[in-house]
Parts: sequence; structure tokens; C-alpha cells
Amino acid sequence: MAKYTKDDIYRLVEEENVKYIRLQFTDLLGTIKNVEIPSSQLEKALDNKMMFDGSSIEGFVRIEESDMYLYPDVDTFVVFPWITEGGKVARFICDVFTPDGKPFMGDPRQVLKASLKKAGELGYDQFNIGPEPEFFLFKLDEKGQPTTELNDQGGYFDFAPLDLGENCRRDIVLTLEQMGFHMEASHHEVAPGQHEIDFKYADAVEAADQIQTFKLVVKTIARKHGLHATFMPKPLFGINGSGMHCNLSLFAKGKNVFEDASTELGLSETAMHFLAGIIKHARGFAAITNPTVNSYKRLVPGYEAPCYVAWSAKNRSPLVRIPASRGLSTRIEVRNPDPAANPYLALAVLLASGLDGVENKLPAPASVDRNIYVMNEAEREEAGIASLPATLKEAIQELLKDEVVCAAIGEHALEHFVEAKEIEWDMFRTTVHTWEREQYMNY
Repeated sequence: MAKYTKDDIYRLVEEENVKYIRLQFTDLLGTIKNVEIPSSQLEKALDNKMMFDGSSIEGFVRIEESDMYLYPDVDTFVVFPWITEGGKVARFICDVFTPDGKPFMGDPRQVLKASLKKAGELGYDQFNIGPEPEFFLFKLDEKGQPTTELNDQGGYFDFAPLDLGENCRRDIVLTLEQMGFHMEASHHEVAPGQHEIDFKYADAVEAADQIQTFKLVVKTIARKHGLHATFMPKPLFGINGSGMHCNLSLFAKGKNVFEDASTELGLSETAMHFLAGIIKHARGFAAITNPTVNSYKRLVPGYEAPCYVAWSAKNRSPLVRIPASRGLSTRIEVRNPDPAANPYLALAVLLASGLDGVENKLPAPASVDRNIYVMNEAEREEAGIASLPATLKEAIQELLKDEVVCAAIGEHALEHFVEAKEIEWDMFRTTVHTWEREQYMNY
């Protein structure tokens, strides 16, 4: 059921003294874009008549086919709690359409909706996601630019005085709650300056919308505290990186189809097939769930991040963990995604991978219930445990070999995503880094 009608929106804009409205959307690389309009243009926006130049957006279209339309999703309407001079600012998250009224498949939100449509055709009407995004807080310099100096020396679940980000984190939670988020937990993470805020699960499109809104709020509130928030996966060497674990569950007619109390683990055949699909395509979807050069600095042994393709209900070293909760909370936790990922594309490929396992009744491999980090290469090979790609270049190669993941992204989005990532890799490959000068200047 829709949360808002058009009349509700007009009333809220009047009551809240909203003067400007941001029409938000996301480019292929996960960056939030927006067209800001005065509230006097609200009717035009709600009639889906707001146009923008798609040729200026990463991965959209060529200049000769640039006209695109923004269709606001009225249920995403929210008034930003921070006050600006001259009135408040609100936003809609929009879908992007072509001039002939068709969904534009370079729009990541449309890509996710296409995967959900496929799930619906198979009888699954809801794909729930519980994301766990992590981020770091760094101090700003006198010019307001981010430094590499952390704002605290806290550790996992620490509190003040060690956790100096506590007040900032609390303000983030309060702001999110004002915007309609249902928060589950917030705490200091393992590394100094690292934090995690978990919000209640939601269906896939809403969850992806929430992740994008979450990033915007975190950065905004951090700046108000004189801090810089980053979702970079591995900002510092020698400490844990930031992940975005995704808890996945599939529903049909209100029933969690992953649950089966009669089995040893409480997981249904559908859950095991879905799990098998995730395992099968993990190397193929890594470029989407871990999309930057820096992502692969996190996916190394020794820092709790998964780098091996395996699953377990008993330990946290594999790619996939089965949390203990059962009933409606029965779920699969995929642990390799990081917060640099475009959430719409990431959830689309996770769903497509799992559904491939369900459709083809793929058998799940045996669980790995020992610490994979202490296994040697021969032991991992004997257990059939593959590694995730070690670099973005390898991840792109694996992506292009995976037909299921490529199909989920779609031809247009895939072509532009790969092109952008190959450029990124080549820039990294040809840049001379500080480490190299430290190592080789005396040659």
C-alpha cells in the first residue's frame, strides 16, 4: 500500500514550509545526483514532466540521446531535518525514464526492479535486505579538508571516553529516526574511528534507497561535528576495513521461504539452493559488490573480511554466514559487499545469483566450520574453497565470464560500468604510489 498520495505531498510541503525539493537519483557508480526545483514546480514534478540531461551523468547516454525524465517515487518523500535559510528542503528518490515513457535500463534502480520482476515471475513477492554499513570518522584540517587522523582510539562496542564519535553517531541515529528510519543498533566497530549503524530490514528497493539516504545523512551530520565520514572500504593500512554485510531473505505470500524448522539448520531447500547460487556466482558479482581498486585491500586475510568463497553457520571467516535467528528472521548473511558499492546493482546481482541456484536446484557445497584463515592453500583446495578476486582487474574479468550476473545488470549498464572500471584500474596501474618511492628510490 502506498504511503503517500499526491494530495498528501502538497499538504506536507505546505505544512513543513518546504521551499526547495531535490529530485534524487543514482548514477552507475553509486553517486547520488539530484535536480533541485523550487516548490512552485512540484506539480510538474509529480506529473513526471521534469527533464534532465542524461549525457552528463556517468554511464547514462550519449549527447545525441540525452533527454531523460525523472519520475518521483512519492513514498520516498522526506523533509530533511536540518534547517536551511529561507525554508526547508525535501527530496524524492526518482526512477529514470526515456522520453517515450520506458524505464531507462542505465538507471540502477530500474536494474534492481528488473531483478525483482524476475523473482515475482518465480513466485517470490518480496526480497528483504538488512544492511550493516560501516564507516570511518576522520578529523578535518583548518581548511575543512579530511585528514588521515582518526577522531578516537575506540574498539568494538567501546563507549566514551574512548569512543569520541559517540555523540556524532547518536546525532546520526536521531536524524535518521526523524526521517522515518527504524534503527536496530549503533556501535563502535573494531577499528579506531570506525562505526556501524544497523537499520531494520526492508524490501530491496526501499533498502537500497535507505542505504543512499544513510550515506547522505552520515556525511552531513559528521560535517556538522567537524568530522569527515568516509565509506571508503580500506582507508588505512593495518586496521580493519569497512564492510556492508547484507542479510537476505526471500518471501512468498508473507512466508519466509528460507525457513524450515524440520531441518537440522532450520533452512529450507529453497534457502540451500539460494545459498548455492550465491557461492557459485561470488567471483562473478565481486566487481559489483566490491567495485573499487581499494575494495580489494579490505578483502585480505587477518582483518575479519571474507576473502574465501565458502559458508558456515558456526564461524565468521567464510563469505556467507547463517545467523542463528529463525522464524521470520531466517536469513543468509553475505559478508563481502562494501559500502562503496552501488546498492541497487549489488542487491540486483545478489538476488539474480540466488535465484539461479533456486531455479536450477543447485546443491550447496558442504559448510566449512573451521577458521579458513588458518588453513593453508592445499587444505583450501582439498575443501573446494575458492578465493574471491584479488584485484579489481581480476573481478572485472570474472564478471564478464558470468552470464547470470551480466544478464542481471543488463547490456547498457554492464557496458558502461565495465568501461568506467577499466579506466579506474588503468589509472591505478599506471600511477606511481608513495609505497613504490619508499621501496625503490635507492635503486
